[in-house]
Amino acid sequence: MNIEELRAFCLSLPAVTEDIKWGDNLVFSVGEKLFCLADLTPPLRVSFKVPEEQFAELAGTTDIIQAPYFARNMWISVLNESRLSRQQWEHFLRQSYRLVKAKLPKKTRESLRI
Repeated sequence: MNIEELRAFCLSLPAVTEDIKWGDNLVFSVGEKLFCLADLTPPLRVSFKVPEEQFAELAGTTDIIQAPYFARNMWISVLNESRLSRQQWEHFLRQSYRLVKAKLPKKTRESLRI
């Protein structure tokens, strides 16, 4: 998945916004909470939230590490876009979106109609 495919997929999810933060990071959020972060400078590096039970299993495998500054919140970084298949990318991005959305206050979810 390249940056344009990543962008198109993330923006296809309900109530997602995009922004550039910290100079060179493309950030996707739901209810103003990040669920995906991608470096704009090559090579493509993408970070996202995973369930606690998957964190240890994924972090430290080939081309996947604990996300700097976000690891305590169970985020991983994929260092090589070919490490995951298209289906895996979509699964992990949807999962991250759902994990973050679930933590939003009820009032925020209702206002976003998600």
